[in-house]
Amino acid sequence: MHSPRPTASLTARCEQLITHKVFQHTILALIMINAVTLGLETVPRVMALYGDPILLLDKIILGVFVIEIGLRLFVYRGRFFRDPWSLFDFAVVAIALMPATGQFAVLRALRVLRVLRILSIVPSMRRVVGALLASIPGLASIALVLLLIYYVFAVIATNLFGQAFPEWFGSIGASLYTLFQIMTLESWSMGISRPVMETYPYAWAFFIPFILIATFTMLNLFIAIIVNAMQSFTESETQTTVSAVDEARDHIEADMHAEMKALRTELAELKQLLQQNRTP
Repeated sequence: MHSPRPTASLTARCEQLITHKVFQHTILALIMINAVTLGLETVPRVMALYGDPILLLDKIILGVFVIEIGLRLFVYRGRFFRDPWSLFDFAVVAIALMPATGQFAVLRALRVLRVLRILSIVPSMRRVVGALLASIPGLASIALVLLLIYYVFAVIATNLFGQAFPEWFGSIGASLYTLFQIMTLESWSMGISRPVMETYPYAWAFFIPFILIATFTMLNLFIAIIVNAMQSFTESETQTTVSAVDEARDHIEADMHAEMKALRTELAELKQLLQQNRTP
């Protein structure tokens, strides 16, 4: 019999390490600590007093992340690049390793993306992100409808109010931005609607239908799509878990039946052997 290859044994030990709860909790704790250090780096007074220790701790944590990604690459190899969450972790760590000087200085600000690795570790957060991604097709359809509504109302507003209020409705772009402000209900009445109504008394017949359609109807549709996607995602996960449990139960029952059958066979053979021994 051939002994297991050293590489296979090492891979198994590495996989056991990176899947262990203690290791995962350690990585999660380091991500949270790194989030704090990245925030402290934005405080000049703190950096003046403790800048060197904070930067050193940041480099140590980044080194641990690199080692973790390296272990996962070694264990999973090609499977690593087929997992979207693994690719996300790889991209976040790779951005942190790129030089943040010269034309890449903007990447220094992107180091905070390391905090988002929490999403790939905490299962409940992964479910929320998965549900949001699943709702994108529905959200895109509603966004197109909302964009069409915006365009129609922007053209109407530009034609009706553009001459008297060029700052708000002087062009399609200005009208779109003003309508977006109205949709968010930020100073829409006292800031925009009432001043316009002083010149155009019946302007309420434009603003109220727009708010009812854009704010109360379309935004609620956004929420409904997201909630429905989260519910479907949760039901899918629950069904997968139930199917796995049922499959495991079927395997256990099949094994039990096979063992019982083998035991009956052995008992029958033993009984037959005893009868043969009793026969003179």
